[in-house]
Amino acid sequence: MGPELVIAGRAFIGGELKETEIGITDGKIVFIGPKADRGGDRIDIGTSRIVLPGGIDPHVHFRDPGMTQKEDFGTGSTSAICGGITCVLDMPNTKPPAMDIESIRDKKARLRKRSYCDYGLFGAITKNRSPAKIAPLVAGFKLFMGSTTGDILTNDDSAIARASQDIISSGKVLSVHAEDNNFLLHEPEYDCTDHLRNRPSAAEMNAIRRLSPYVGMKINICHITTAESLALASSLGFTTEVTMHHLMFDAGRGQSTQFKVNPPLRDIKTRESLYKSFEEGSITMIGSDHAPHTADEKSQEFDYAPSGIPGIETTMPIMMHMVRMGTIPLQRVAEMCSAAPARVFGMNKGAIEVGKDADLSIFDLRNSEQISVTKMHSKAGYTPYDGWSAVFPDMVLLRGEVQLQDGEFCGEAMGEDIIG
Repeated sequence: MGPELVIAGRAFIGGELKETEIGITDGKIVFIGPKADRGGDRIDIGTSRIVLPGGIDPHVHFRDPGMTQKEDFGTGSTSAICGGITCVLDMPNTKPPAMDIESIRDKKARLRKRSYCDYGLFGAITKNRSPAKIAPLVAGFKLFMGSTTGDILTNDDSAIARASQDIISSGKVLSVHAEDNNFLLHEPEYDCTDHLRNRPSAAEMNAIRRLSPYVGMKINICHITTAESLALASSLGFTTEVTMHHLMFDAGRGQSTQFKVNPPLRDIKTRESLYKSFEEGSITMIGSDHAPHTADEKSQEFDYAPSGIPGIETTMPIMMHMVRMGTIPLQRVAEMCSAAPARVFGMNKGAIEVGKDADLSIFDLRNSEQISVTKMHSKAGYTPYDGWSAVFPDMVLLRGEVQLQDGEFCGEAMGEDIIG
């Protein structure tokens, strides 16, 4: 009896593209080789397309529950699939925040059978609650050392120290919004340069420095913005995560609130230095920090507009265009978008290997197109990448089921919580 489904073509396996056949049964990869046994359906992707592991986004804000006017798990996960992402980790700063057993169980119940991609939830670290109680329910923990959307700031060394023992015992990752709140200013803001002044890079460096007592703990530094803080985090053995917007944009973007984000866009020299680190492959993974707001909210005066940039549907396609142009190797996409987040967060995903979940994203590098806000699936209704070149996936499979076909979304809400 052969596999239920066979995908035949060039696939990224073991660090290189290989002509092969991938057999899938019960949502798992059961065979990789030159010729799978005949049995079920077969998809021959031809000579121009390539099969990659499905992308994993370790940092999204799908705003569900409590802020679903901005996004919900249906629209957010649709955007994910259309961007080649088959699994996401959702942040806890929703309403109510995901910070105790009751709120996390309620969130899980709300999301069941509503997601088009697989997902895991972060639990928030707060001053007076033990992480141990929620550890079995979450994919990881999130610590906000700097104020941002939602009110779950924990910038107290004693509180972090108390939480650390429970986190270590759980074996889970602590993802950190590393901006020391003591360094943040609250002067009026009229543009991105003012926002940068209020949230200096010293805040990031000092937050990471304050985590140095926890060497050996599984700590991931989110949305890192400078090469210096990257070097410090790496020297401490922490994993690091970067966003496309911190790689591509700088504070010279002026008064447009579309570019207002926390941490802020840095100056051009800082951005270029960070981009060089990305090119060299010294950043662990990429996360979109997909943080949509409504167009009305973003159209407010700069000082009052909320911080956040949507990006889940564009991150992997922009990287694939970089591969097309020879800017980065395909290995960089497979590692930063799939293998690294799967490894860091302990998922049975992220690589085309026997036994792994059959999450696959299939691209044709000949098919470059311009990003158009009218084609995006997020409720945000805006993207700072409008007009940029990208290579979107032709086909996406989640555990062997086709969710995107010929570039068109055709999915079912079959996404599962990776924690259960």
